[in-house]
Amino acid sequence: MAGPVDNYAVMGNPIAHSKSPVIHTLFADQTGQSLRYTAILVDVGGFKKAIDEFFENGDLGLSITVPFKEEAWRLAEKRTSRAEKAGAVNTLWQDEHGLLHGDNTDGLGLVADLKANNRVSIKGARVLILGAGGAVRGVLEPLLAEQPADVVIANRTRSKADTLVECFEDKAISACGFDEIEGRFDLVINGTAASLQGEMPPISGHVIDQGTCCYDMMYSADETVFNRWCREQGAGKTLDGLGMLVEQAAEQFAIWRGVRPDTRQVLELLRNEMA
Repeated sequence: MAGPVDNYAVMGNPIAHSKSPVIHTLFADQTGQSLRYTAILVDVGGFKKAIDEFFENGDLGLSITVPFKEEAWRLAEKRTSRAEKAGAVNTLWQDEHGLLHGDNTDGLGLVADLKANNRVSIKGARVLILGAGGAVRGVLEPLLAEQPADVVIANRTRSKADTLVECFEDKAISACGFDEIEGRFDLVINGTAASLQGEMPPISGHVIDQGTCCYDMMYSADETVFNRWCREQGAGKTLDGLGMLVEQAAEQFAIWRGVRPDTRQVLELLRNEMA
């Protein structure tokens, strides 16, 4: 007789579109791990009750997506330093004492996708990040740990970008409005939700040349509006966030299971499915 299956899930609202169950199931198959991973739609306002019930049931780990990452951060009793700085948690698990641990693997996912999958060097690079919301805050610490020469956070409301910069006062990081961006950049990361609305942040093409890699944290089957615009400005490379999604999931899997899966096959499979 088979023993009990270890249960994991992703919680969010909406959740039907989530690729996490497919990704983690593929990881489990690849690494010979016996687990089940499902998607759970949680009512806004019902998040704490949902996670309490999940762990009381003996289930082991949760991925957290929109709109619950900040609430997960507040509920986690122990947080990693990167989660602490991120102000958001996308990974939850309980230890043997029943303490709820929180981590944020989004930044690690972004860095791994840039470096390992696309051979983009962050060390010594001039980096422009568009947007100052939760998605950007979540990736800053791992990105800064790669020692870029300079990171500029540009946002429509400059004060929000200033607030993020204050969290990293010991680093080469500054803030500006979209209309105040100066010079060219080696790496431009779109962390705004503009792509979801089919819009472009109002920035000038002078930030991009053939030596620039442009990265949209959103992904879609078609080229994102941001990536199309960057390509038209002459960007040398344009990437979307599908690799980041797979890589951050691999980090979660490693935290929960102690083994890091190979992401390349999974990424290729998802990309082909979307085509």
